Amino acid sequence: MKHELTIGVLGLQGAFAKHMVMLSKLDVSTMLIRYPEELDQCDGLIIPGGESTTMSILIHEMKIRDKLLEYNRPIFGTCAGAILMAAGSNDPRVTTLNRVPVRATRNAWGRQVESFLAPVNLSFDEKPFNAVFIRAPKLVNPRPEVQILGRLENETVLVQHDNVILATFHPELTDDTRIHTYFLKLIKN
Repeated sequence: MKHELTIGVLGLQGAFAKHMVMLSKLDVSTMLIRYPEELDQCDGLIIPGGESTTMSILIHEMKIRDKLLEYNRPIFGTCAGAILMAAGSNDPRVTTLNRVPVRATRNAWGRQVESFLAPVNLSFDEKPFNAVFIRAPKLVNPRPEVQILGRLENETVLVQHDNVILATFHPELTDDTRIHTYFLKLIKN
């Protein structure tokens, strides 16, 4: 019997519902994650965008931090989720999970009113990805073992380290499924 994938989407705060809609377009089962024990039921996890300081506090208060540190299945962090998965942040209020050896600079592209759409060049597809950047972080000083999957001009905006993917933008706010599909392939492999 073939196992159907179930992707958990951390639902403490942020744009979790949009990721669930995107995954349903790809005919993948999703599960909203709010408690540590729920992670055991997922083949992969998405940590969505939101407000990274708030998410950092909630991860601690909901006692999910230790389980996230132990979780060895694929993880996809977008925007604030990318900040949380990085090795560090420019904001001391954010306690990162140190899963990807790269530093995150919060709100590096400006405030919410300075949000924008821009073409990201992908390493795994010739066609650029029209990405939505909202108060987006920058990923800086990636270690050599971090694979760069996407760039906006000279800036690194999409990376992979082992089975963790980080995007500084919001692929769930587009109709383009390529980045979520890439994440699903990572889980299946």
